[in-house]
Amino acid sequence: MNFMTTVKGSLLEHVYPKGWDMAKIDACCEKGVAREDFWNEGFTPVECKEVSDLNVLMGHEIALQIKKTADEGRKLAIILPVGPMGMYKWTAYFLNEWDVDCAHVTTFNMDEWADGEGNTLDATNPAAFEYCMKDAFFSKINKTVPEAQRNFATKANLPTYAEKIAKIRAEGGKLVLVYGIGRMCHIAFWEPQFAEEYATVEEWKQATHRIGAMLHPLTIEQNAITSFKSRTTLVPCRANTIGPGLFLQADYAIGGADGALSRGMGWQGMSFLTTLHYGPDKNITSSFIPTLPGRLFYLSELAGPLVPDVN
Repeated sequence: MNFMTTVKGSLLEHVYPKGWDMAKIDACCEKGVAREDFWNEGFTPVECKEVSDLNVLMGHEIALQIKKTADEGRKLAIILPVGPMGMYKWTAYFLNEWDVDCAHVTTFNMDEWADGEGNTLDATNPAAFEYCMKDAFFSKINKTVPEAQRNFATKANLPTYAEKIAKIRAEGGKLVLVYGIGRMCHIAFWEPQFAEEYATVEEWKQATHRIGAMLHPLTIEQNAITSFKSRTTLVPCRANTIGPGLFLQADYAIGGADGALSRGMGWQGMSFLTTLHYGPDKNITSSFIPTLPGRLFYLSELAGPLVPDVN
């Protein structure tokens, strides 16, 4: 018996989103990476044995999209995450090796820590996503993205993303999404509990962004573990974030699932397999990812078996 999927009226109903079918999620954890009928024909999971392999392959994939659009004379709008991050040094490496000029690229950081009014950290703060991107990516590219074409998710700028992306696409440009998958199956910081506020999937799909969005408690804990050395007190409880109205428009999507820890521990296995197998549902944000063409690079161990380990 799986107690998690049978307990009712417990703390579970106050922690996990109301729309989550825990029995269905548990079944997803048994399926590995077998293809589903609802997957886009161009969607492909790519297995990586080591994090170092994932970083190189994902970095190459991002650089290749930048090079291809440059060669085609097309503009590129690219949505970027801060997590995963290890691929950026390799993206810069390949762009430099190929001598690619990024003048045709406009970047859109998908989210940023914020307060309830949407005020963000100063760009000089090492915890700010803007700081991280400049340090890990833009500063490493010889012919880098022009500063005027770098967009960060501030209170003033985030609402302009939709219009800017639409203009680039209207001019024949391509939209590429780069993403990670959160513990709560979010893309960017678009949390699953937001689904309760939308009457239909179509209405949910139209939402382009949120200012000062309240994060799920397990998202806060995920970031405490992965980014703040377990110090929950330092993790902001809110963020500015893009929504499905932007990331589901992507012409191509490049994902990374590297959420394994030491001694066999990990945090992303269930989220990864739920993403692959749950089927499109507004209560599971990442469940729409397989409906987009692209590649999702993942660590082998995230595909299971996801079984208890008491060693």
